[in-house]
Amino acid sequence: MTRSAERALNRVAETDWAALAAELDEHGCAPTRRLLTPAECRDLAALYEKPELFRTTVDLGRHRFGSGEYRYFTHDLPAAVAGLRAALYPRLLPVARDWAARLGRPAPWPDSLQEWLERCHAAGQGRSAQILLRYTEGDWNALHRDVFGEMLFPLQVVVGLDEYGTDYTGGEFLLVEQRPRAQSRGTATVLRQGHGLVFTTRDRPVRTRRGWSAGALRHGMSVVRSGRRHALGLVFHDAA
Repeated sequence: MTRSAERALNRVAETDWAALAAELDEHGCAPTRRLLTPAECRDLAALYEKPELFRTTVDLGRHRFGSGEYRYFTHDLPAAVAGLRAALYPRLLPVARDWAARLGRPAPWPDSLQEWLERCHAAGQGRSAQILLRYTEGDWNALHRDVFGEMLFPLQVVVGLDEYGTDYTGGEFLLVEQRPRAQSRGTATVLRQGHGLVFTTRDRPVRTRRGWSAGALRHGMSVVRSGRRHALGLVFHDAA
């Protein structure tokens, strides 16, 4: 095991995962303990200036998705990114399987992240979906879902790389849930530097009088008021 992988495992283990799962059930998102040091966050944010590390760049304004920019890494991930993704998957897997059982859906996710990714590739989803995001003053991200094909993992993680209130203001993470036969509910979260936020990719189980129903959620970002905001997006399925 590499040092990066060992550090990731140790830091991920510091989160109370039972409490996090309960918060996910209640709100559809939940924070982790610190996953990256401030220095590691700065190093990752600086990678945005190295286009050779990425397979493509997305201009949100061009696609009418908001304002700002993000880049998809190639499969040759930085050690810190690969380590976190591998360490988080087995922690999120029990939640994914539990949610699938409550909603009466298949749970196709094996114990191994590598095996799951191989299944994604065999189904035609072979492109890396790990994201480095950069926003500046006035930028925002429209509500959306990171669904790239039929092979879908129901949870993902975003990690803040800058310090709120010092490096930027505004730019809160938004999650909006369409609750069954009710008005939508919104949640706004400040991403703490180096901390992760686990959230649902598409929907989550919501108890109703008739049993469990799927509460559909979309995520986005409020307007950045000042400064520059970077974040790391960890997705556990690859893209078509």
